[in-house]
Amino acid sequence: MLKSVHLFGCSSGFVSNLLKPNSIVGFGLTFVSSKRLSASSSLSCSSSRLSCSSTASLFLAPRTGSFKAFCGSTCSEANQEGSSSSPLSMSESPPPASSTVTHSSEKIRNIRFCQWCGGQTKHGIPEGEEKLRAICTVCGKITYQNPKMVVGCLIHHDNKVLLCRRKIEPSYGLWTLPAGYLEIGESAADGAIRETLEEANAEVEVTSPFAQLDIPLIGQTYIIFMGKLKKPYFSPGPESLECRLFPLDDIPFDSLAFSSMLVTLRLYVEDVKAGRATFHYGTINKRPGTGASDIHAYTLDYHLRL
Repeated sequence: MLKSVHLFGCSSGFVSNLLKPNSIVGFGLTFVSSKRLSASSSLSCSSSRLSCSSTASLFLAPRTGSFKAFCGSTCSEANQEGSSSSPLSMSESPPPASSTVTHSSEKIRNIRFCQWCGGQTKHGIPEGEEKLRAICTVCGKITYQNPKMVVGCLIHHDNKVLLCRRKIEPSYGLWTLPAGYLEIGESAADGAIRETLEEANAEVEVTSPFAQLDIPLIGQTYIIFMGKLKKPYFSPGPESLECRLFPLDDIPFDSLAFSSMLVTLRLYVEDVKAGRATFHYGTINKRPGTGASDIHAYTLDYHLRL
């Protein structure tokens, strides 16, 4: 008996910076041409490289070591919720609760080509695993997709906070802390310092960690550091329209770019008014179906103050 399962994803081609190398030996693929049990879903996302919508159906045979799958999707190039220095945004509908293979929180991109040999991939569940993977039909290697880390600085100077107004889409013209993706070979603190220099031409010194905020829906973790200016100088970088120091009472909470920035700055203001320095950990759960512009559509869960 075949089981029909919803598969969420989008075609990304080679997305090597999201993937974890691994391989599989002796895995058999069996692709279905019989009647499909219809299971369709849609996903839209904006990322530094792509935006797409896709429909897919997956059929599992009870036979060990094999799977049957059908995947169809379309993809087009687009900007991301932040280019190299800002976060990814997704809006999607969760899979049905009756799914026997994927949990409702599981997300997968339909990677069409192998990052090692360029061969075409198909999605299935390898033997001994429980999650959908992209498996190369040529070399047999599995593409693993892992969360990304975003790092940034919360610069306090003269009782003010340094913000940058975005010069790129999405969220063009809205305000954000200087932040972006961590690069290979960098520590989190080094990445935060680099991003601040790139976006605000500001040389800073990291003084302490401030917050770790996980956003499972888009596969990201934010690490925000407290920092101070080495020199009282800053100016807009290539991705910023302007940079400005805001008194706490004047922070433009209604004109911030992302929920992560809203949460970070609210927590900072609370700490300052309470007269305490606190490290925060929390999970930002975005409301399904909302996009990057819906910065208030979230709950902050598992919030810990240390």
